[in-house]
Amino acid sequence: MGRHVLDVEDRLAVDDEKRLADLHEAFFDPTIHGIFCATGGFGTARIAPMIDYARINRNPKIFWGYSDITYLLNAIQKYSDLVTFHGPMVATDLNDEVRSAETESSFSSLFTGEPMTYNSYKSPLIPIAHGTGEGRLVGGNLELLTKGLGTPFQINTKGAILLIEEVAAPSFLINAMLTHLKQAGVLDEVKGVVIGELQADAEESKKIELVLEDFFACASYPVVRGFHIGHCQPNYGVPLGTNAKLTTAPPQLLIESGVK
Repeated sequence: MGRHVLDVEDRLAVDDEKRLADLHEAFFDPTIHGIFCATGGFGTARIAPMIDYARINRNPKIFWGYSDITYLLNAIQKYSDLVTFHGPMVATDLNDEVRSAETESSFSSLFTGEPMTYNSYKSPLIPIAHGTGEGRLVGGNLELLTKGLGTPFQINTKGAILLIEEVAAPSFLINAMLTHLKQAGVLDEVKGVVIGELQADAEESKKIELVLEDFFACASYPVVRGFHIGHCQPNYGVPLGTNAKLTTAPPQLLIESGVK
């Protein structure tokens, strides 16, 4: 357990220095081989400029989380040249009330080094634009990806398969964030788009489907929605920064292992 995991303060769970200390101590302790975030929340962007990326590069290990952790997944991938893992978190997804066997199975890939195949046996996958694309798997929470635009931590999607997921965002906000990504050039050179959970009620879900069709139906790269990745149960973990192949006939995502 990180020293400050259970601390509570007024403005955030804990202040930036304590969050950073826990992160650095975990990476620099040679007895620790994997770092799993307890939950998401707010504020990881605040510590991204303070991280010792060079030293993390010299102490490579598994770093695992999602949601607000997206900012750190991409920052560590970019500046420490490590594969990071978008996957279920300890308090949010693995507690006794919500966890599923499928969510737990996400961790098995860490111990096998085998490639991962995500197909319709895991969840119904719906192609929006057809084709085949190959590239690094990058991405995460749509809001965090949007907030990183114009900063040193902006995601690099050139030649990549882009993963997006979101929680409880209305259709107009999904529309706005996708528009922002598009106008910032993020979608210009992608090789495919993987749409994970965009959690919403039934009415908003229908509106979001129309937004996705509007954005991606005429895309020159494959786009598939319906992946149980993100704010959902089951929540499947995937490595970011490894090579992946997205196809629509059949719809599936093949991902290289994130461990050696």
